[in-house]
Amino acid sequence: MARPPNILWIVTTQWRAQACGYAGDGQARTPVLDALASQATNYTQAVTPHPFGPFARAALLTGVPSPANGVGDYFDPLPEGARTIAHDLTERGYTTAFFGKWHLARRDRAAPLVGETHARQLVPPGSRGGFGFWEGFESGFLLNDPYLHGSRLPVPVRFSGYQSDVLCERAGEWLPAAGPWFAVVSLEAPHPPYTAPSAGVTAVDPAAVRLAANVPPGPAAARARRELAGYYAHLAATDRALAGLLAAAPADRTVVVFTSVHGDMHGAHGLFRKGWPQEESVRVPFLVRRPGEGARREARVVSLLDLPAMTRAWADGASWSAGSDFRRISMPSVVALPDQCPRIWRGVRTPTRKLVLNADDSPWLFFDLGSDPAELHNLAADPLRGGELAALRALV
Repeated sequence: MARPPNILWIVTTQWRAQACGYAGDGQARTPVLDALASQATNYTQAVTPHPFGPFARAALLTGVPSPANGVGDYFDPLPEGARTIAHDLTERGYTTAFFGKWHLARRDRAAPLVGETHARQLVPPGSRGGFGFWEGFESGFLLNDPYLHGSRLPVPVRFSGYQSDVLCERAGEWLPAAGPWFAVVSLEAPHPPYTAPSAGVTAVDPAAVRLAANVPPGPAAARARRELAGYYAHLAATDRALAGLLAAAPADRTVVVFTSVHGDMHGAHGLFRKGWPQEESVRVPFLVRRPGEGARREARVVSLLDLPAMTRAWADGASWSAGSDFRRISMPSVVALPDQCPRIWRGVRTPTRKLVLNADDSPWLFFDLGSDPAELHNLAADPLRGGELAALRALV
């Protein structure tokens, strides 16, 4: 019987699918990921089920969408009894570990979201998703000099350096020589603050940043250029940090996954941040490098919700195949923070179409992605599209 492979998930935050060199973005300096993509399956139509951190993370770990997984509000913790992919792999004889941002513990709603309060918050052992080894932090958005606690650090300890460098180095040092092991490395970058230092990577002049056609001129464009200058610097710094981690994982017996929990609008349609159903927020990078397989592009729609089933199949030596060629997307509740989407919605995305419904089931957005990838023309009220809209509504 073939030896089960090691499995490494690299999960970033706010890294949208478009922002990679291998995806055609000439402003993204991502040579490490470009090299990984040259050896991997590139799921070009991958989406997050929920474009907001806690909802997406809960879905990613459990394979169950929010709110059915117990996370229906931004401050909801992952229930202690929730079954995760860590439980599944442990039962298959894997050594399991989690490093980095958790963002699924019970938090104080009155505490500042940015800073040391959440960065130093203890995540109790019973709230760590069943991982055998755990070393991370709840949140706090400290992209530099992060606090870590967990299995070998009973109290939060501050580490000097760029967060992605620190986490990738410590995870790489942990990887056992004997397998099989399963590790999740959860990075906060390239989440704001975009003005934070980026490990010596110099941000470009905002005036030199090129914007997509769906970013309207004026204040939105000016803000987008400022933020993207820092965003691209954090992409480059995190890409560089991944080199050591990937080198520590034996390529001949390790499945490597690279993805993100959601993207960032960056001024598209005059909008910023996440929670929105548009492509910049919903579509995520999704690379899978498997030993003995070469590069290919996969145009079927997959979701982060598929990753636990994929992982179980790899561990079992079985093949995984997507079912229906559509995936559901949603925001189960409103997160009352600046710039985020102010409505509850649910929808469906196929390789060429996207339908989004309001909370009352009325159509909000309908895009023909095949002819309108920038989503410039909302067809929700187009009488000629009624039959097509009805067919998609049945899938939502």
